[in-house]
Amino acid sequence: MNPLDQPGPRWFTIPAHRPFLDDLAAGLIDALPGPEDTPGALLLVPTRRGVRALAESFLKAGTGRAVLLPQIRAVGDLDEGEPPFEPGDAALDLPPAIDPLRRRFELASLAARFDDQDRSAQHALSLADALAGLIDAAAIEEAPVLERLDGLVDLDLAEHWEKSAKLLEKALVAWPDRLRELGLMDVAERRVKLLDRLAEQWTNHPPQGPVIAAGSTGSAPATARLLTVVAGLPRGAVVLPGLDQELADSAWAGIEDQHPQDSMRRLLQTARIDRGQVREWRPRIDLAGRWRRRLVNEALRPADATADWLGVIAKLREEAEPGLDPFAAGLDGLTDITASSEDEAATVCALLLREALETEGQTAALVTPDQALARRVSARLARWGVNADSTAGTPLTRFAPGMLAQAVAGLVADPADPVARLAVLKNPLVRLNRTPEDLAAAREGLERWGLRGPRPRTPQALERRLTEAERKYSTGDLGPALALSRDLDAAIDLAVIPFAPQAPAHRAAEALTQALEKLCEGEGLLWAGPEGECLSRLLTGVIAHGEALPPVDAPGWLSLVQTLLNEETVRGAEAAHPRLHILGVLESRMIRADRLILAGLEEGVWPRGAAIDPFLSRPMRKTLGLPSPERRIGQSAHDFAQAACAPDVTLVSSARREGAPAAPSRWLWRLRTLAQGAQYRLPSRPELLDWAKALDQPGDYGPVRRPQPNPPVEDRPRLFSVTRIETLTRDPYAVWARDILKFFPLDRPDRMVEAMARGTAIHSAFEALGRRWNEGEPPAPEAMFETLYLEALAEEGLSEAALARERALAREAARWVAGFERRRRADGAKVHVEISGELVLQVDGVPHRLTAKADRIEVTRDHKGHVLDYKTGSIPTKKMVDAGFSPQLTLTAAILRDGGFDGITATHGSVSPGDLTYVRVTGRIPAGSEEVSKAAGPDSEAAAAAALEGIRDLLRSYLSPDQTYPSRTAPQFVKAYAGDYDHLARVFEWSTGGDGEEGGE
Repeated sequence: MNPLDQPGPRWFTIPAHRPFLDDLAAGLIDALPGPEDTPGALLLVPTRRGVRALAESFLKAGTGRAVLLPQIRAVGDLDEGEPPFEPGDAALDLPPAIDPLRRRFELASLAARFDDQDRSAQHALSLADALAGLIDAAAIEEAPVLERLDGLVDLDLAEHWEKSAKLLEKALVAWPDRLRELGLMDVAERRVKLLDRLAEQWTNHPPQGPVIAAGSTGSAPATARLLTVVAGLPRGAVVLPGLDQELADSAWAGIEDQHPQDSMRRLLQTARIDRGQVREWRPRIDLAGRWRRRLVNEALRPADATADWLGVIAKLREEAEPGLDPFAAGLDGLTDITASSEDEAATVCALLLREALETEGQTAALVTPDQALARRVSARLARWGVNADSTAGTPLTRFAPGMLAQAVAGLVADPADPVARLAVLKNPLVRLNRTPEDLAAAREGLERWGLRGPRPRTPQALERRLTEAERKYSTGDLGPALALSRDLDAAIDLAVIPFAPQAPAHRAAEALTQALEKLCEGEGLLWAGPEGECLSRLLTGVIAHGEALPPVDAPGWLSLVQTLLNEETVRGAEAAHPRLHILGVLESRMIRADRLILAGLEEGVWPRGAAIDPFLSRPMRKTLGLPSPERRIGQSAHDFAQAACAPDVTLVSSARREGAPAAPSRWLWRLRTLAQGAQYRLPSRPELLDWAKALDQPGDYGPVRRPQPNPPVEDRPRLFSVTRIETLTRDPYAVWARDILKFFPLDRPDRMVEAMARGTAIHSAFEALGRRWNEGEPPAPEAMFETLYLEALAEEGLSEAALARERALAREAARWVAGFERRRRADGAKVHVEISGELVLQVDGVPHRLTAKADRIEVTRDHKGHVLDYKTGSIPTKKMVDAGFSPQLTLTAAILRDGGFDGITATHGSVSPGDLTYVRVTGRIPAGSEEVSKAAGPDSEAAAAAALEGIRDLLRSYLSPDQTYPSRTAPQFVKAYAGDYDHLARVFEWSTGGDGEEGGE
């Protein structure tokens, strides 16, 4: 019998194990055989995606025949003047719906106006989102929120909730007034009025043609009222998705808001229809599917009804046909896989999707609420060159336009940031009216000589650095780099102009747009493609509606831009495979593929925990007539139950998430428990986990041996500073890389400079003060040293925050240094600061030059030369000096003994070594100290001679062609932090591979 000709009201259901849209289309083709009936029929489905999918199901059901499609409309997308409304039907004269972005900004303005705690745009946006959700819930549920607000504030509440309630009251009273002022209307409220208008229209003037509402559970009261009207039309029908007609009446009566059938139970109550009056849309025998449906429904039955699961198991077996095990039949086609982590789960999902492509024509879909997991799966599919149609999309910040907008906003917040500058200049969209070749050449010069190392604080400091590099290092013409830097500053200035110090968000967005266009001038691709269109829509929206937001300063603007960009998703940027889909839970409703993969089945992910409402506690929501936060869990449970009844479905969960143990979803846990009660385990495919591990499994671990390069003897260096001798004794490989291969390390952009800057500044200040003191004690030497020290730190690029911390240390250090100078000069010693010396050593007839730059040498009246070395860190130990791994002072003394310091020899004649002293300055307690090195023996002249002889032996060994330059020969004396060439020597690899002590022989 034609379902549309049966006596009304007509309520139908398509069982959960059946493909909903395919059965619906096939049944309608049978029910509307005449070509004149089909175009006149109206189908109402919940979503736009459902509209497209149902049209495809009609074409499939036509089996190659030409099919005239009925009108298919989404219930959530109705408007006046469009079907099912006729022109002139909508007498409501409703105001237009407010633009979503404008609504968000307007609500943020209200929140900022009434929030005394935090008036920032970022905080206001977060409050606006919570406020919007509350307003929508009130409109959809038709809850009299405004009428009950007075009583809400009078409740005995905690201080936090009382403040929230007062803010909410002010905002909810002001919001309707603001909408009337704008001549606009909330989308949710407008939709409710349209649905009620349609229900009233069809009640008074019932359409005579077929009207079918399918796929909706009627969770909103207005939708439930409309469905009730549709079911009673002359040729109307309502088709429910997966109504459980076999659940016991006692269990049905005990359904609560977390149960998958809760929405439909409330719908039938609204329509005053008994569950037994609902018929199957296309009755058919499908034993395997029936028992899957029964197992899932029984597993998800109300908690109070699960006490007697053994009785349920016995009942299922009693109902089964002779010789048929309902559990074996129900579990056929179901697979349960538990991955060790979400990363492994993503690989398993990708393998399942890729496996589906091996069967011709087979379709597969991944359904998950976890967008991060969806993107991981997309990334893994890319290894096979497969791009699945994903509703998760890709964040705008992953595309060049989004990255550029974020980097420019970063430069507005911190114009001196070298990393942000490079992010802008290396963006593929940036041209600045240059050819790609000219831009690359200028950018390379600017990066190498201007932006690497400590950050330049001002454009003038950057220009000085480039000019100095061109003069000092013979870099070639850096004019193009300097011009590029100026053009970049001019473009960024466009984005900085509105801030003084704050700017309205819409003005900031206008300035950002101008800066982006200036940067991309000459390319024209900024707004091209889906990603460019997405950024254009966002900035246009902020320009049009951002005036409502609170003003922002530059850091606040960066935070706002990052928030807005991260919330934008780009879809359809690449062609997708027609047989693979990655869907969110909402998008997957009513859609069925040959293979379904349900992933993210961990508690807190699917289902998600109840949302935290910053405005309302649970009792407050109940007072206002709003549904409990758990109702959404029931709707999510229905989505899971529908999908889990598919013929071929895989349930994927993770044992750990973000490194912490994860609990399986309550639905998965119940399904496993029910199966275990019947002496079954959910079927699994352990080979998928093996494949997932094998995909990225490295080969056998075979670390390299310690590198020991052996260059020709004639290429080996003959010039060594005393510090390079120290490197040769500890890490010869570094000498080979730098002095033979000429590999010089590049500084990182925005390099942290505190430790190195402090040492450099101490040396610089000591040198300047020492030279001034040679002319007589200067006035206020403490203040002079403090000034010199802080100026040197600033020159080295130390941040303002770090300089503020250093001022106190500088003051203490200055007092100690002034006392040190007076004490050291009291006996009339002549002080030489930062003086250079050189000594030529003949090693087996081969000359080697040994150089030193002494921090300070004090020559006494008896021609003793005390050698001092300034330190801000630790001082070498006796063991290090005795072993020859810290020969700096002893070798400097040897050069002094042999007359290698020409400036001292010319002034004082022959000078013998005196004390070898480390001067440590910290500014802390104590502020400084002097430590005479006795590690090599009390006789410094003998120590110098011994050190020089040791160096001759060392250099002699490198005249042998058999001597190599091994990496880290003395790891216990190598600095704790990584050396400049450790990555090149692959130290971590060979030092963990059992090659002696950190690879020692």
